[in-house]
Amino acid sequence: MPAKVLINGYGSIGKRVADAVSMQDDMEVIGVTKTKPDFEARLAVEKGYKLFVAIPDKERVKLFEDAGIPVEGTILDVIEDVDIVVDGAPKKIGKENLENIYKPHKVKAILQGGEKAKDVEDNFNALWSYDRCYGKDYIRVVSCNTTGLCRSLYAINSVADIKKARVVLVRRAADPNDDKRGPVNAITPNPVTVPSHHGPDVVSVVPEFEGKILTSAVIVPTTLMHQHTLMVEVDGNFSRDDVLEAINKTPRIITVKADEGFTSTAKIIEYGRDLGRLRYDINELVVWEESVNVLENEIFLMQAVHQESIVIPENIDCIRAMLQMEEDNFKSIEKTNKAMGIQ
Repeated sequence: MPAKVLINGYGSIGKRVADAVSMQDDMEVIGVTKTKPDFEARLAVEKGYKLFVAIPDKERVKLFEDAGIPVEGTILDVIEDVDIVVDGAPKKIGKENLENIYKPHKVKAILQGGEKAKDVEDNFNALWSYDRCYGKDYIRVVSCNTTGLCRSLYAINSVADIKKARVVLVRRAADPNDDKRGPVNAITPNPVTVPSHHGPDVVSVVPEFEGKILTSAVIVPTTLMHQHTLMVEVDGNFSRDDVLEAINKTPRIITVKADEGFTSTAKIIEYGRDLGRLRYDINELVVWEESVNVLENEIFLMQAVHQESIVIPENIDCIRAMLQMEEDNFKSIEKTNKAMGIQ
């Protein structure tokens, strides 16, 4: 029987996870939830998803009915029927849902990267921690930035022992549909203190990197993608070609060339559009080939992260791990990638 998945929060992440689950042959979307009767709620119904109200309140149900959007009830009317919940709620709400809904109803749940690492049993990346999360009840899929770093560091670690990593993150200011955040005309340290929280978040997935990774970040006025510059000190005998080969062999990483027109994140997004990707999603980490360089015992590279979609396949693999549907992480990755058309 396909795994029964509830998407609690049909927003930027939730709607993508719902579509990704629908592409798999071993799981199905039992329902999605919304807190308010907006266009996303209406579209969810039009796409055939059963809609539930995320807040168990009769007055809230009436808001949907008055707006002409049919609902099946509240989350409490479906929670007992699911195998697992993927929480797509805004930052901090996922923790509240965990304590107030998922744990009391003894249902497995996946939280997103906006929640704290300590709030769950473990932190998930398909390459690094699939085995640790196998069969667990409450797991967090780490953030878009952490997911990107985990992929590139996995590739580097496959050819050389990582001694120290320094990363500068240039973060987008907001998602394209977010009209409440900025900056509009500034570069904002995020946070001002160095190192930033991104290094410890990688360590939550790869504990052996404790004390080895330091990060700093700024926010810039763009909505398309994040960009990272990595400077990694390593042990081992290797060449630039070895590093590029490792990157190209690692699942969910693609390389692009500035010489072929990939001169910015805007060009990468245009590539996603030209591929016909739904919502121009780039689920893969994108590494500029020309940026990959080896100087003595240091590896340098630049990469781009599509913040809205890079974690989506990770959620699918996390479902399989937690429900013990597939023991081999690479088999799960391959299955997910094939279904979603990921390189």
